[in-house]
Amino acid sequence: MHIVVPLKQSPDLVEELEVNAEGNDIDRQGLKLQVSEWDEQALEEALCLKEASGANVTAITADWGGADLVLFTALAKGADRALKLVGDFSTTMLDNHRLARALASTVEQLGANLVLTGVQSVEDLDGQIPVLLAAMLGWPHVSVVTGVELTADAAQVKQEHSGGLVAELEVKLPAVLGVQAARRAPRYAPVSKVRQMQKGAKLEQLSVAAQDAGSGLKVRRVFKPQVAARAEILEGTAEEIAAKLLAVLRERGLSL
Repeated sequence: MHIVVPLKQSPDLVEELEVNAEGNDIDRQGLKLQVSEWDEQALEEALCLKEASGANVTAITADWGGADLVLFTALAKGADRALKLVGDFSTTMLDNHRLARALASTVEQLGANLVLTGVQSVEDLDGQIPVLLAAMLGWPHVSVVTGVELTADAAQVKQEHSGGLVAELEVKLPAVLGVQAARRAPRYAPVSKVRQMQKGAKLEQLSVAAQDAGSGLKVRRVFKPQVAARAEILEGTAEEIAAKLLAVLRERGLSL
């Protein structure tokens, strides 16, 4: 069993984000990146499957930002291979359609049986990558996955629904799964182990041809939410606050 886990580097939301001079993206100059939290969940689920069934796990990421550190960290956590995709990757946000095509060609070359990717990215929150990747590969797909068990030619998948409901599905392999949460919290890779990997392990590289087929969408404007003073604090005793609240509701035609 060969499991591929794409790791997307996304902005660290702890950092203060600024809009670029063109006004169509965030300013990525000197921007701190980290692996999207849902991709961390996907990697952990893949490593759990490795421990349970002896699967091989390959972590892949595009060559920008801190790609080397991302891959060495994946190796330190237990991945068997680390592959950096080298191509026409810029520092701007890569269109999900182009990224999915690059991943699809890579997965085909690797001969994988299963792809586990985060259900979405903190950068766009649209959940497109697993869906697009599955469509381009012609494989079945399930997203919002919270658990995976492997059999000889299928995966038993738990899918989270609203209202606390969980569906149990059987998916024929090969397949693409968008992971919402792994069966346990993502493991921590000590700095000493990451440095050990940097000294002894080698990263593989794979050239990816330019991907022309994008989504056809173009971001015209990005801006921070406008701040407006719309909160009114009611002060006084409980009786005074209740009377003020009732007066406000009557004024706005909301009282009975």
